[in-house]
Amino acid sequence: MSIYLLKPKFQALLRPIVQTLAAKNITANQITLLACAASIIVGLILAVCISQQAWLGLLLLPLFLFIRMAMNAVDGMLAREHQQQSALGGYLNELTDVISDSALYLPLILLPHTHAWLVYLLVFQAALTEFAGVLGQVHGNSRRYDGPMGKSDRAFTIGLLAIVGFSFPHTLAYQNIAFILINLALAYTIYRRIHNGLPQTQEST
Repeated sequence: MSIYLLKPKFQALLRPIVQTLAAKNITANQITLLACAASIIVGLILAVCISQQAWLGLLLLPLFLFIRMAMNAVDGMLAREHQQQSALGGYLNELTDVISDSALYLPLILLPHTHAWLVYLLVFQAALTEFAGVLGQVHGNSRRYDGPMGKSDRAFTIGLLAIVGFSFPHTLAYQNIAFILINLALAYTIYRRIHNGLPQTQEST
C-alpha cells in the first residue's frame, strides 16, 4: 500500500492548472527547478524556526510538502501530456527529488532530544529508495514506486509528525521512536523495490 496509488485522482484535480500553465508556455523543467529552489528556501526557514524553538514554523513543513507534491505532479503531467519529455527532464526530476528531500528533512536534526544519526539515516535511505526505484529504468524495466515509504508516503508521515510536534510539543521528546519506525519502513521499501524489480529483469534476460 502507498499513497502513490492516489496519484491519478490527484492529477485529475490538477489538470486544469496544468492546462493553464501549458498555455502560458511554462515548462515542466521550470516547475521542477522551482520546486527544488523553494524546498531549499523552506528548509533554511525551517532550520531557523526550529533552532529558535519557534514551533509555529513546524506547520510550514506539512504545508509545503503538500505544495511540493502538487508541483511534482504538475511537472510530470506537463512533460507527459504536453510533449515536454526530455532526457534533461529525467535527470532533473530524479536529482531534484533527492536534493529537496535532503533540504526539507535535515533541519529535523535540530529538534530537541533528536538523535542526529537517525535523521541522517532517514535522508540517506530516502535517497536510496529513489535510486532503487530508478534502477528499474536503467535495466530496461519500469520505474518502481513500491511503498510503504515512497516519496508521497514520506511527505505525509513527516508532515503529520510536524503537526503533532506543533500541537503537542511534549511529544518532541519521543520523536526518535518515530524516526526509527520511518527508517525501518524505508529499509523495507528499498528491499521491496529491488525484490519486485528482479523478476522483470530476469524475464528480460
